Amino acid sequence: MLAKINGYGLQGIEGYAVQLEIDINNGLPGFEIVGLADTAVKESKERVRSAIKNSGYKLPPKKITVNLAPASVRKEGAMYDLGIAAGVLYATEQLVCPDISDYIFIGELSLDGKLRHVRGLMPILISARGKGCRKIIVPSANASEASYIDGIEVYAFEKLKDVVDFLSKSVECSPVKSRKIMLNGVEKYKEDLKYVKGQYVAKRALEIAAAGGHNVLMIGPPGAGKTMLAKCIPSILPDFTVSESLETTKIHSVAGVLNEEDGLVFTRPFRSPHHTVSRIALTGGGASAKPGEMSLAHNGVLFLDELPEYPRSCLEILRQPLEDGVITVSRAARTVVYPADFMLVASMNPCPCGYYGSTTHECSCTPAQIAKYLARLSGPLMDRIDLHISVDNVTYDDLSSDTLAESSEAVRNRVNAARRIQLERFADTGVYSNAKMNALMIREYCKLDDESEKLLRHAFEKLKLSARAYTRILKVARTIADLEGSRDIAAKHISEALTYRSMDRDYLI
Repeated sequence: MLAKINGYGLQGIEGYAVQLEIDINNGLPGFEIVGLADTAVKESKERVRSAIKNSGYKLPPKKITVNLAPASVRKEGAMYDLGIAAGVLYATEQLVCPDISDYIFIGELSLDGKLRHVRGLMPILISARGKGCRKIIVPSANASEASYIDGIEVYAFEKLKDVVDFLSKSVECSPVKSRKIMLNGVEKYKEDLKYVKGQYVAKRALEIAAAGGHNVLMIGPPGAGKTMLAKCIPSILPDFTVSESLETTKIHSVAGVLNEEDGLVFTRPFRSPHHTVSRIALTGGGASAKPGEMSLAHNGVLFLDELPEYPRSCLEILRQPLEDGVITVSRAARTVVYPADFMLVASMNPCPCGYYGSTTHECSCTPAQIAKYLARLSGPLMDRIDLHISVDNVTYDDLSSDTLAESSEAVRNRVNAARRIQLERFADTGVYSNAKMNALMIREYCKLDDESEKLLRHAFEKLKLSARAYTRILKVARTIADLEGSRDIAAKHISEALTYRSMDRDYLI
């Protein structure tokens, strides 16, 4: 007998329909799975065999063939277990369900018949809903994640037997109750700018970076507070929108790092890979082309501490996503495009000993050592970083003061106000921040008066800036003007934007 069961697979962060054809015929007993299946899918036969028997059902001593269509697309993961088991039981008439074609089956089976959590359910649900599918059966461990997608009936179960009883009408089960996404008031951060002593210039620069979505590099000696400042950035980023939350959740779900209990990413991600990270871990890839750190930081922050210590090959692959907001993972079997629109925050020492330019310690490095150290960062990469901030050691008086600085909440209110101006400015263009302005937008929204033009021309010629650095300065100046609520860019905005180019001004690269 032949059974046809509906399943779903993943291609990047998009789902696609997979039909599971289960054929049971007389012949030498066997269990074969075809249809370009990977090792995890092929091992499904052993899990299905044990799960069926341990759930109180019988596996016939016949030849069982499972075909996963379309056969031209590679199938990965254990999410097809439940569909295969349901197909076997349906083909052997142990499961009687006249409307089985109305359901999509997603779930991994344990040997005792329990259903395990699967990754990538949210993009599957969104894709299935878009294709007109209305009923899907998933493991209970995925119920929280599924509850945030409305317009589709999701039934969550603990065991294979529960699924069979439900489909056979032996028991009734209500679909997972959908929940409204509530992001306000969820954000709770361990770090707050009010606890950062001193560093007033750096905090101002981070406010500008957050308001305009600009990339930022902090340069300073060890112990100056660069890492603490970076960890405070999520607390001043603009409010997380529902669409951003869902898009970020899709990536984390596919990568298998989504919290099962929450089922949703409520705050902007903050990813901080160690400098020993590999290129594959940073960009994504591997046998299953999973998302990397750059994609996991989508709509959030990618923090690279001690930037020159990262391999040169890892740093140079940042160029494309910093410009395009996506990362293309190409492998022999597939090419996947993942979103990677993140805010790059990096920190570094100015020299091997860390004290070049410090006002409190003397540098022990030779000019040749300093030049070699700084040469680890290429000019094209530095051009893509909008703000370069010098961070020096704080004084004893600042550290011993009991007075708290301005809180992250106050800064965030100004950031949100500036972002609202940008959202109105770029309405219906697909651009949400000044950092993503294209050449036409820069020409329209970054017009300069004579005084500002003269100031920028002088800096351009003296610092020998590149064309990209020129546009970055204009974008930063536009953000500074937005924070002030100014319609036009003034000379003081250009002047402040130029102060955040310390790598061009104070260091030779």
